[in-house]
Amino acid sequence: MLYQAYQTYADMMQPGCTLADLTASMLAINPRSVGSESVRSLWAACEILALARLTHHRPAFGIDSVVVNGVPVQVSEEVVARTPFCSLLHFRRHGVGGQPRVLLVAPMSGHFATLLRGTVQTMLTDHDVYITDWHNPRDIPLLAGRFGFDEFVGHLITFMHELGGHTHLVAVCQPTVAALAAAALMAEDEDPDQPPSLTLMAGPIDARVNPTKVNELAMSRPIEWFESTLIGFVPLRFAGGLRRVYPGFVQLLAFMSMNLEKHDQALREMHALRSRGEHERADTIQDFYVEYFATMDLTAEFYLETVSMVFQRFLLAQGLLEVAGRRVSTRAIRRTALLTVEGERDDICAIGQTMAAQDLCGSLRPYLRMHHVQTGVGHYGVFNGKRWETQVYPLVRDTIYMRD
Repeated sequence: MLYQAYQTYADMMQPGCTLADLTASMLAINPRSVGSESVRSLWAACEILALARLTHHRPAFGIDSVVVNGVPVQVSEEVVARTPFCSLLHFRRHGVGGQPRVLLVAPMSGHFATLLRGTVQTMLTDHDVYITDWHNPRDIPLLAGRFGFDEFVGHLITFMHELGGHTHLVAVCQPTVAALAAAALMAEDEDPDQPPSLTLMAGPIDARVNPTKVNELAMSRPIEWFESTLIGFVPLRFAGGLRRVYPGFVQLLAFMSMNLEKHDQALREMHALRSRGEHERADTIQDFYVEYFATMDLTAEFYLETVSMVFQRFLLAQGLLEVAGRRVSTRAIRRTALLTVEGERDDICAIGQTMAAQDLCGSLRPYLRMHHVQTGVGHYGVFNGKRWETQVYPLVRDTIYMRD
């Protein structure tokens, strides 16, 4: 009944949120509202009310152009491979060639791949970028079958084959475990398409290290509790009706509960900025929350397997992880350069959890192993924002170019 109760609430809120959204849009295009603080205050209040409505479809990436070697270049999106659960999306830069090809692995953790919009835009200046654009399970019919951890890893290997050799692999947050497993399996098979470099950013390779609130929650209950309490059925009105999922709105509420004061302060600041007429700064906050409140579900099998294998039993860190019946040996990786990146203030994936990959890949020569802790940033600052652009990204770029 979990999902059905949420959907009832969402249906009830829809008219009010839509009206608030329309009112805010009308005020935004009315030149006379610019000079009236009371009207701007109403505008801000309507925007905040409109944000109470979650969306369940991927927002647009909206990357139409990028500057390459000082020259503006047109960018278009094209799907080069598709499964029921994911599209391999290519950001084609017209008239640019010869730069390293990168597969960017987006998290499947309650948000869409557009969470990495800033990551993509920065990397496009020097790379040919592809991304895993995961589909919302509530839109995937039951006939498409299951999607668990094994299938996630399988998708990465399939996409690496689709792109061919010399494709660098970059994983952000939760999929770092799957990306490392995929690279290890490909290395063990002496696969010619194994990645020349692997960048793992802010991911739980070994969640035993410096456990955060997220890790403590995962360890506080048996996996049966997560299944009986947090798993729901997609309502019949959607294409994925009756599919068992971990609803995205539950994940969102869990993340927000960790920083309620921060979110409350941000929305208050947005209202104050809009009321004062500081629209550019208000737009930045609003854009963040429009993205943040776009949620996707996770298939029940993927969510439960990830909690169990990564956050409770730590299988990869202990050398016990199996994918499709095969034991994953990270020591098989000998040719792939490894870069791990962590954020000093990351309260989701603490310092040391991603660096654990360095020890697991013990067969790599020292010059192929690099680690970086970015000072002054939390989880999202590792792959988005000014410090990502000016301090983290140059290291990622140099690692890729070194091995290309």
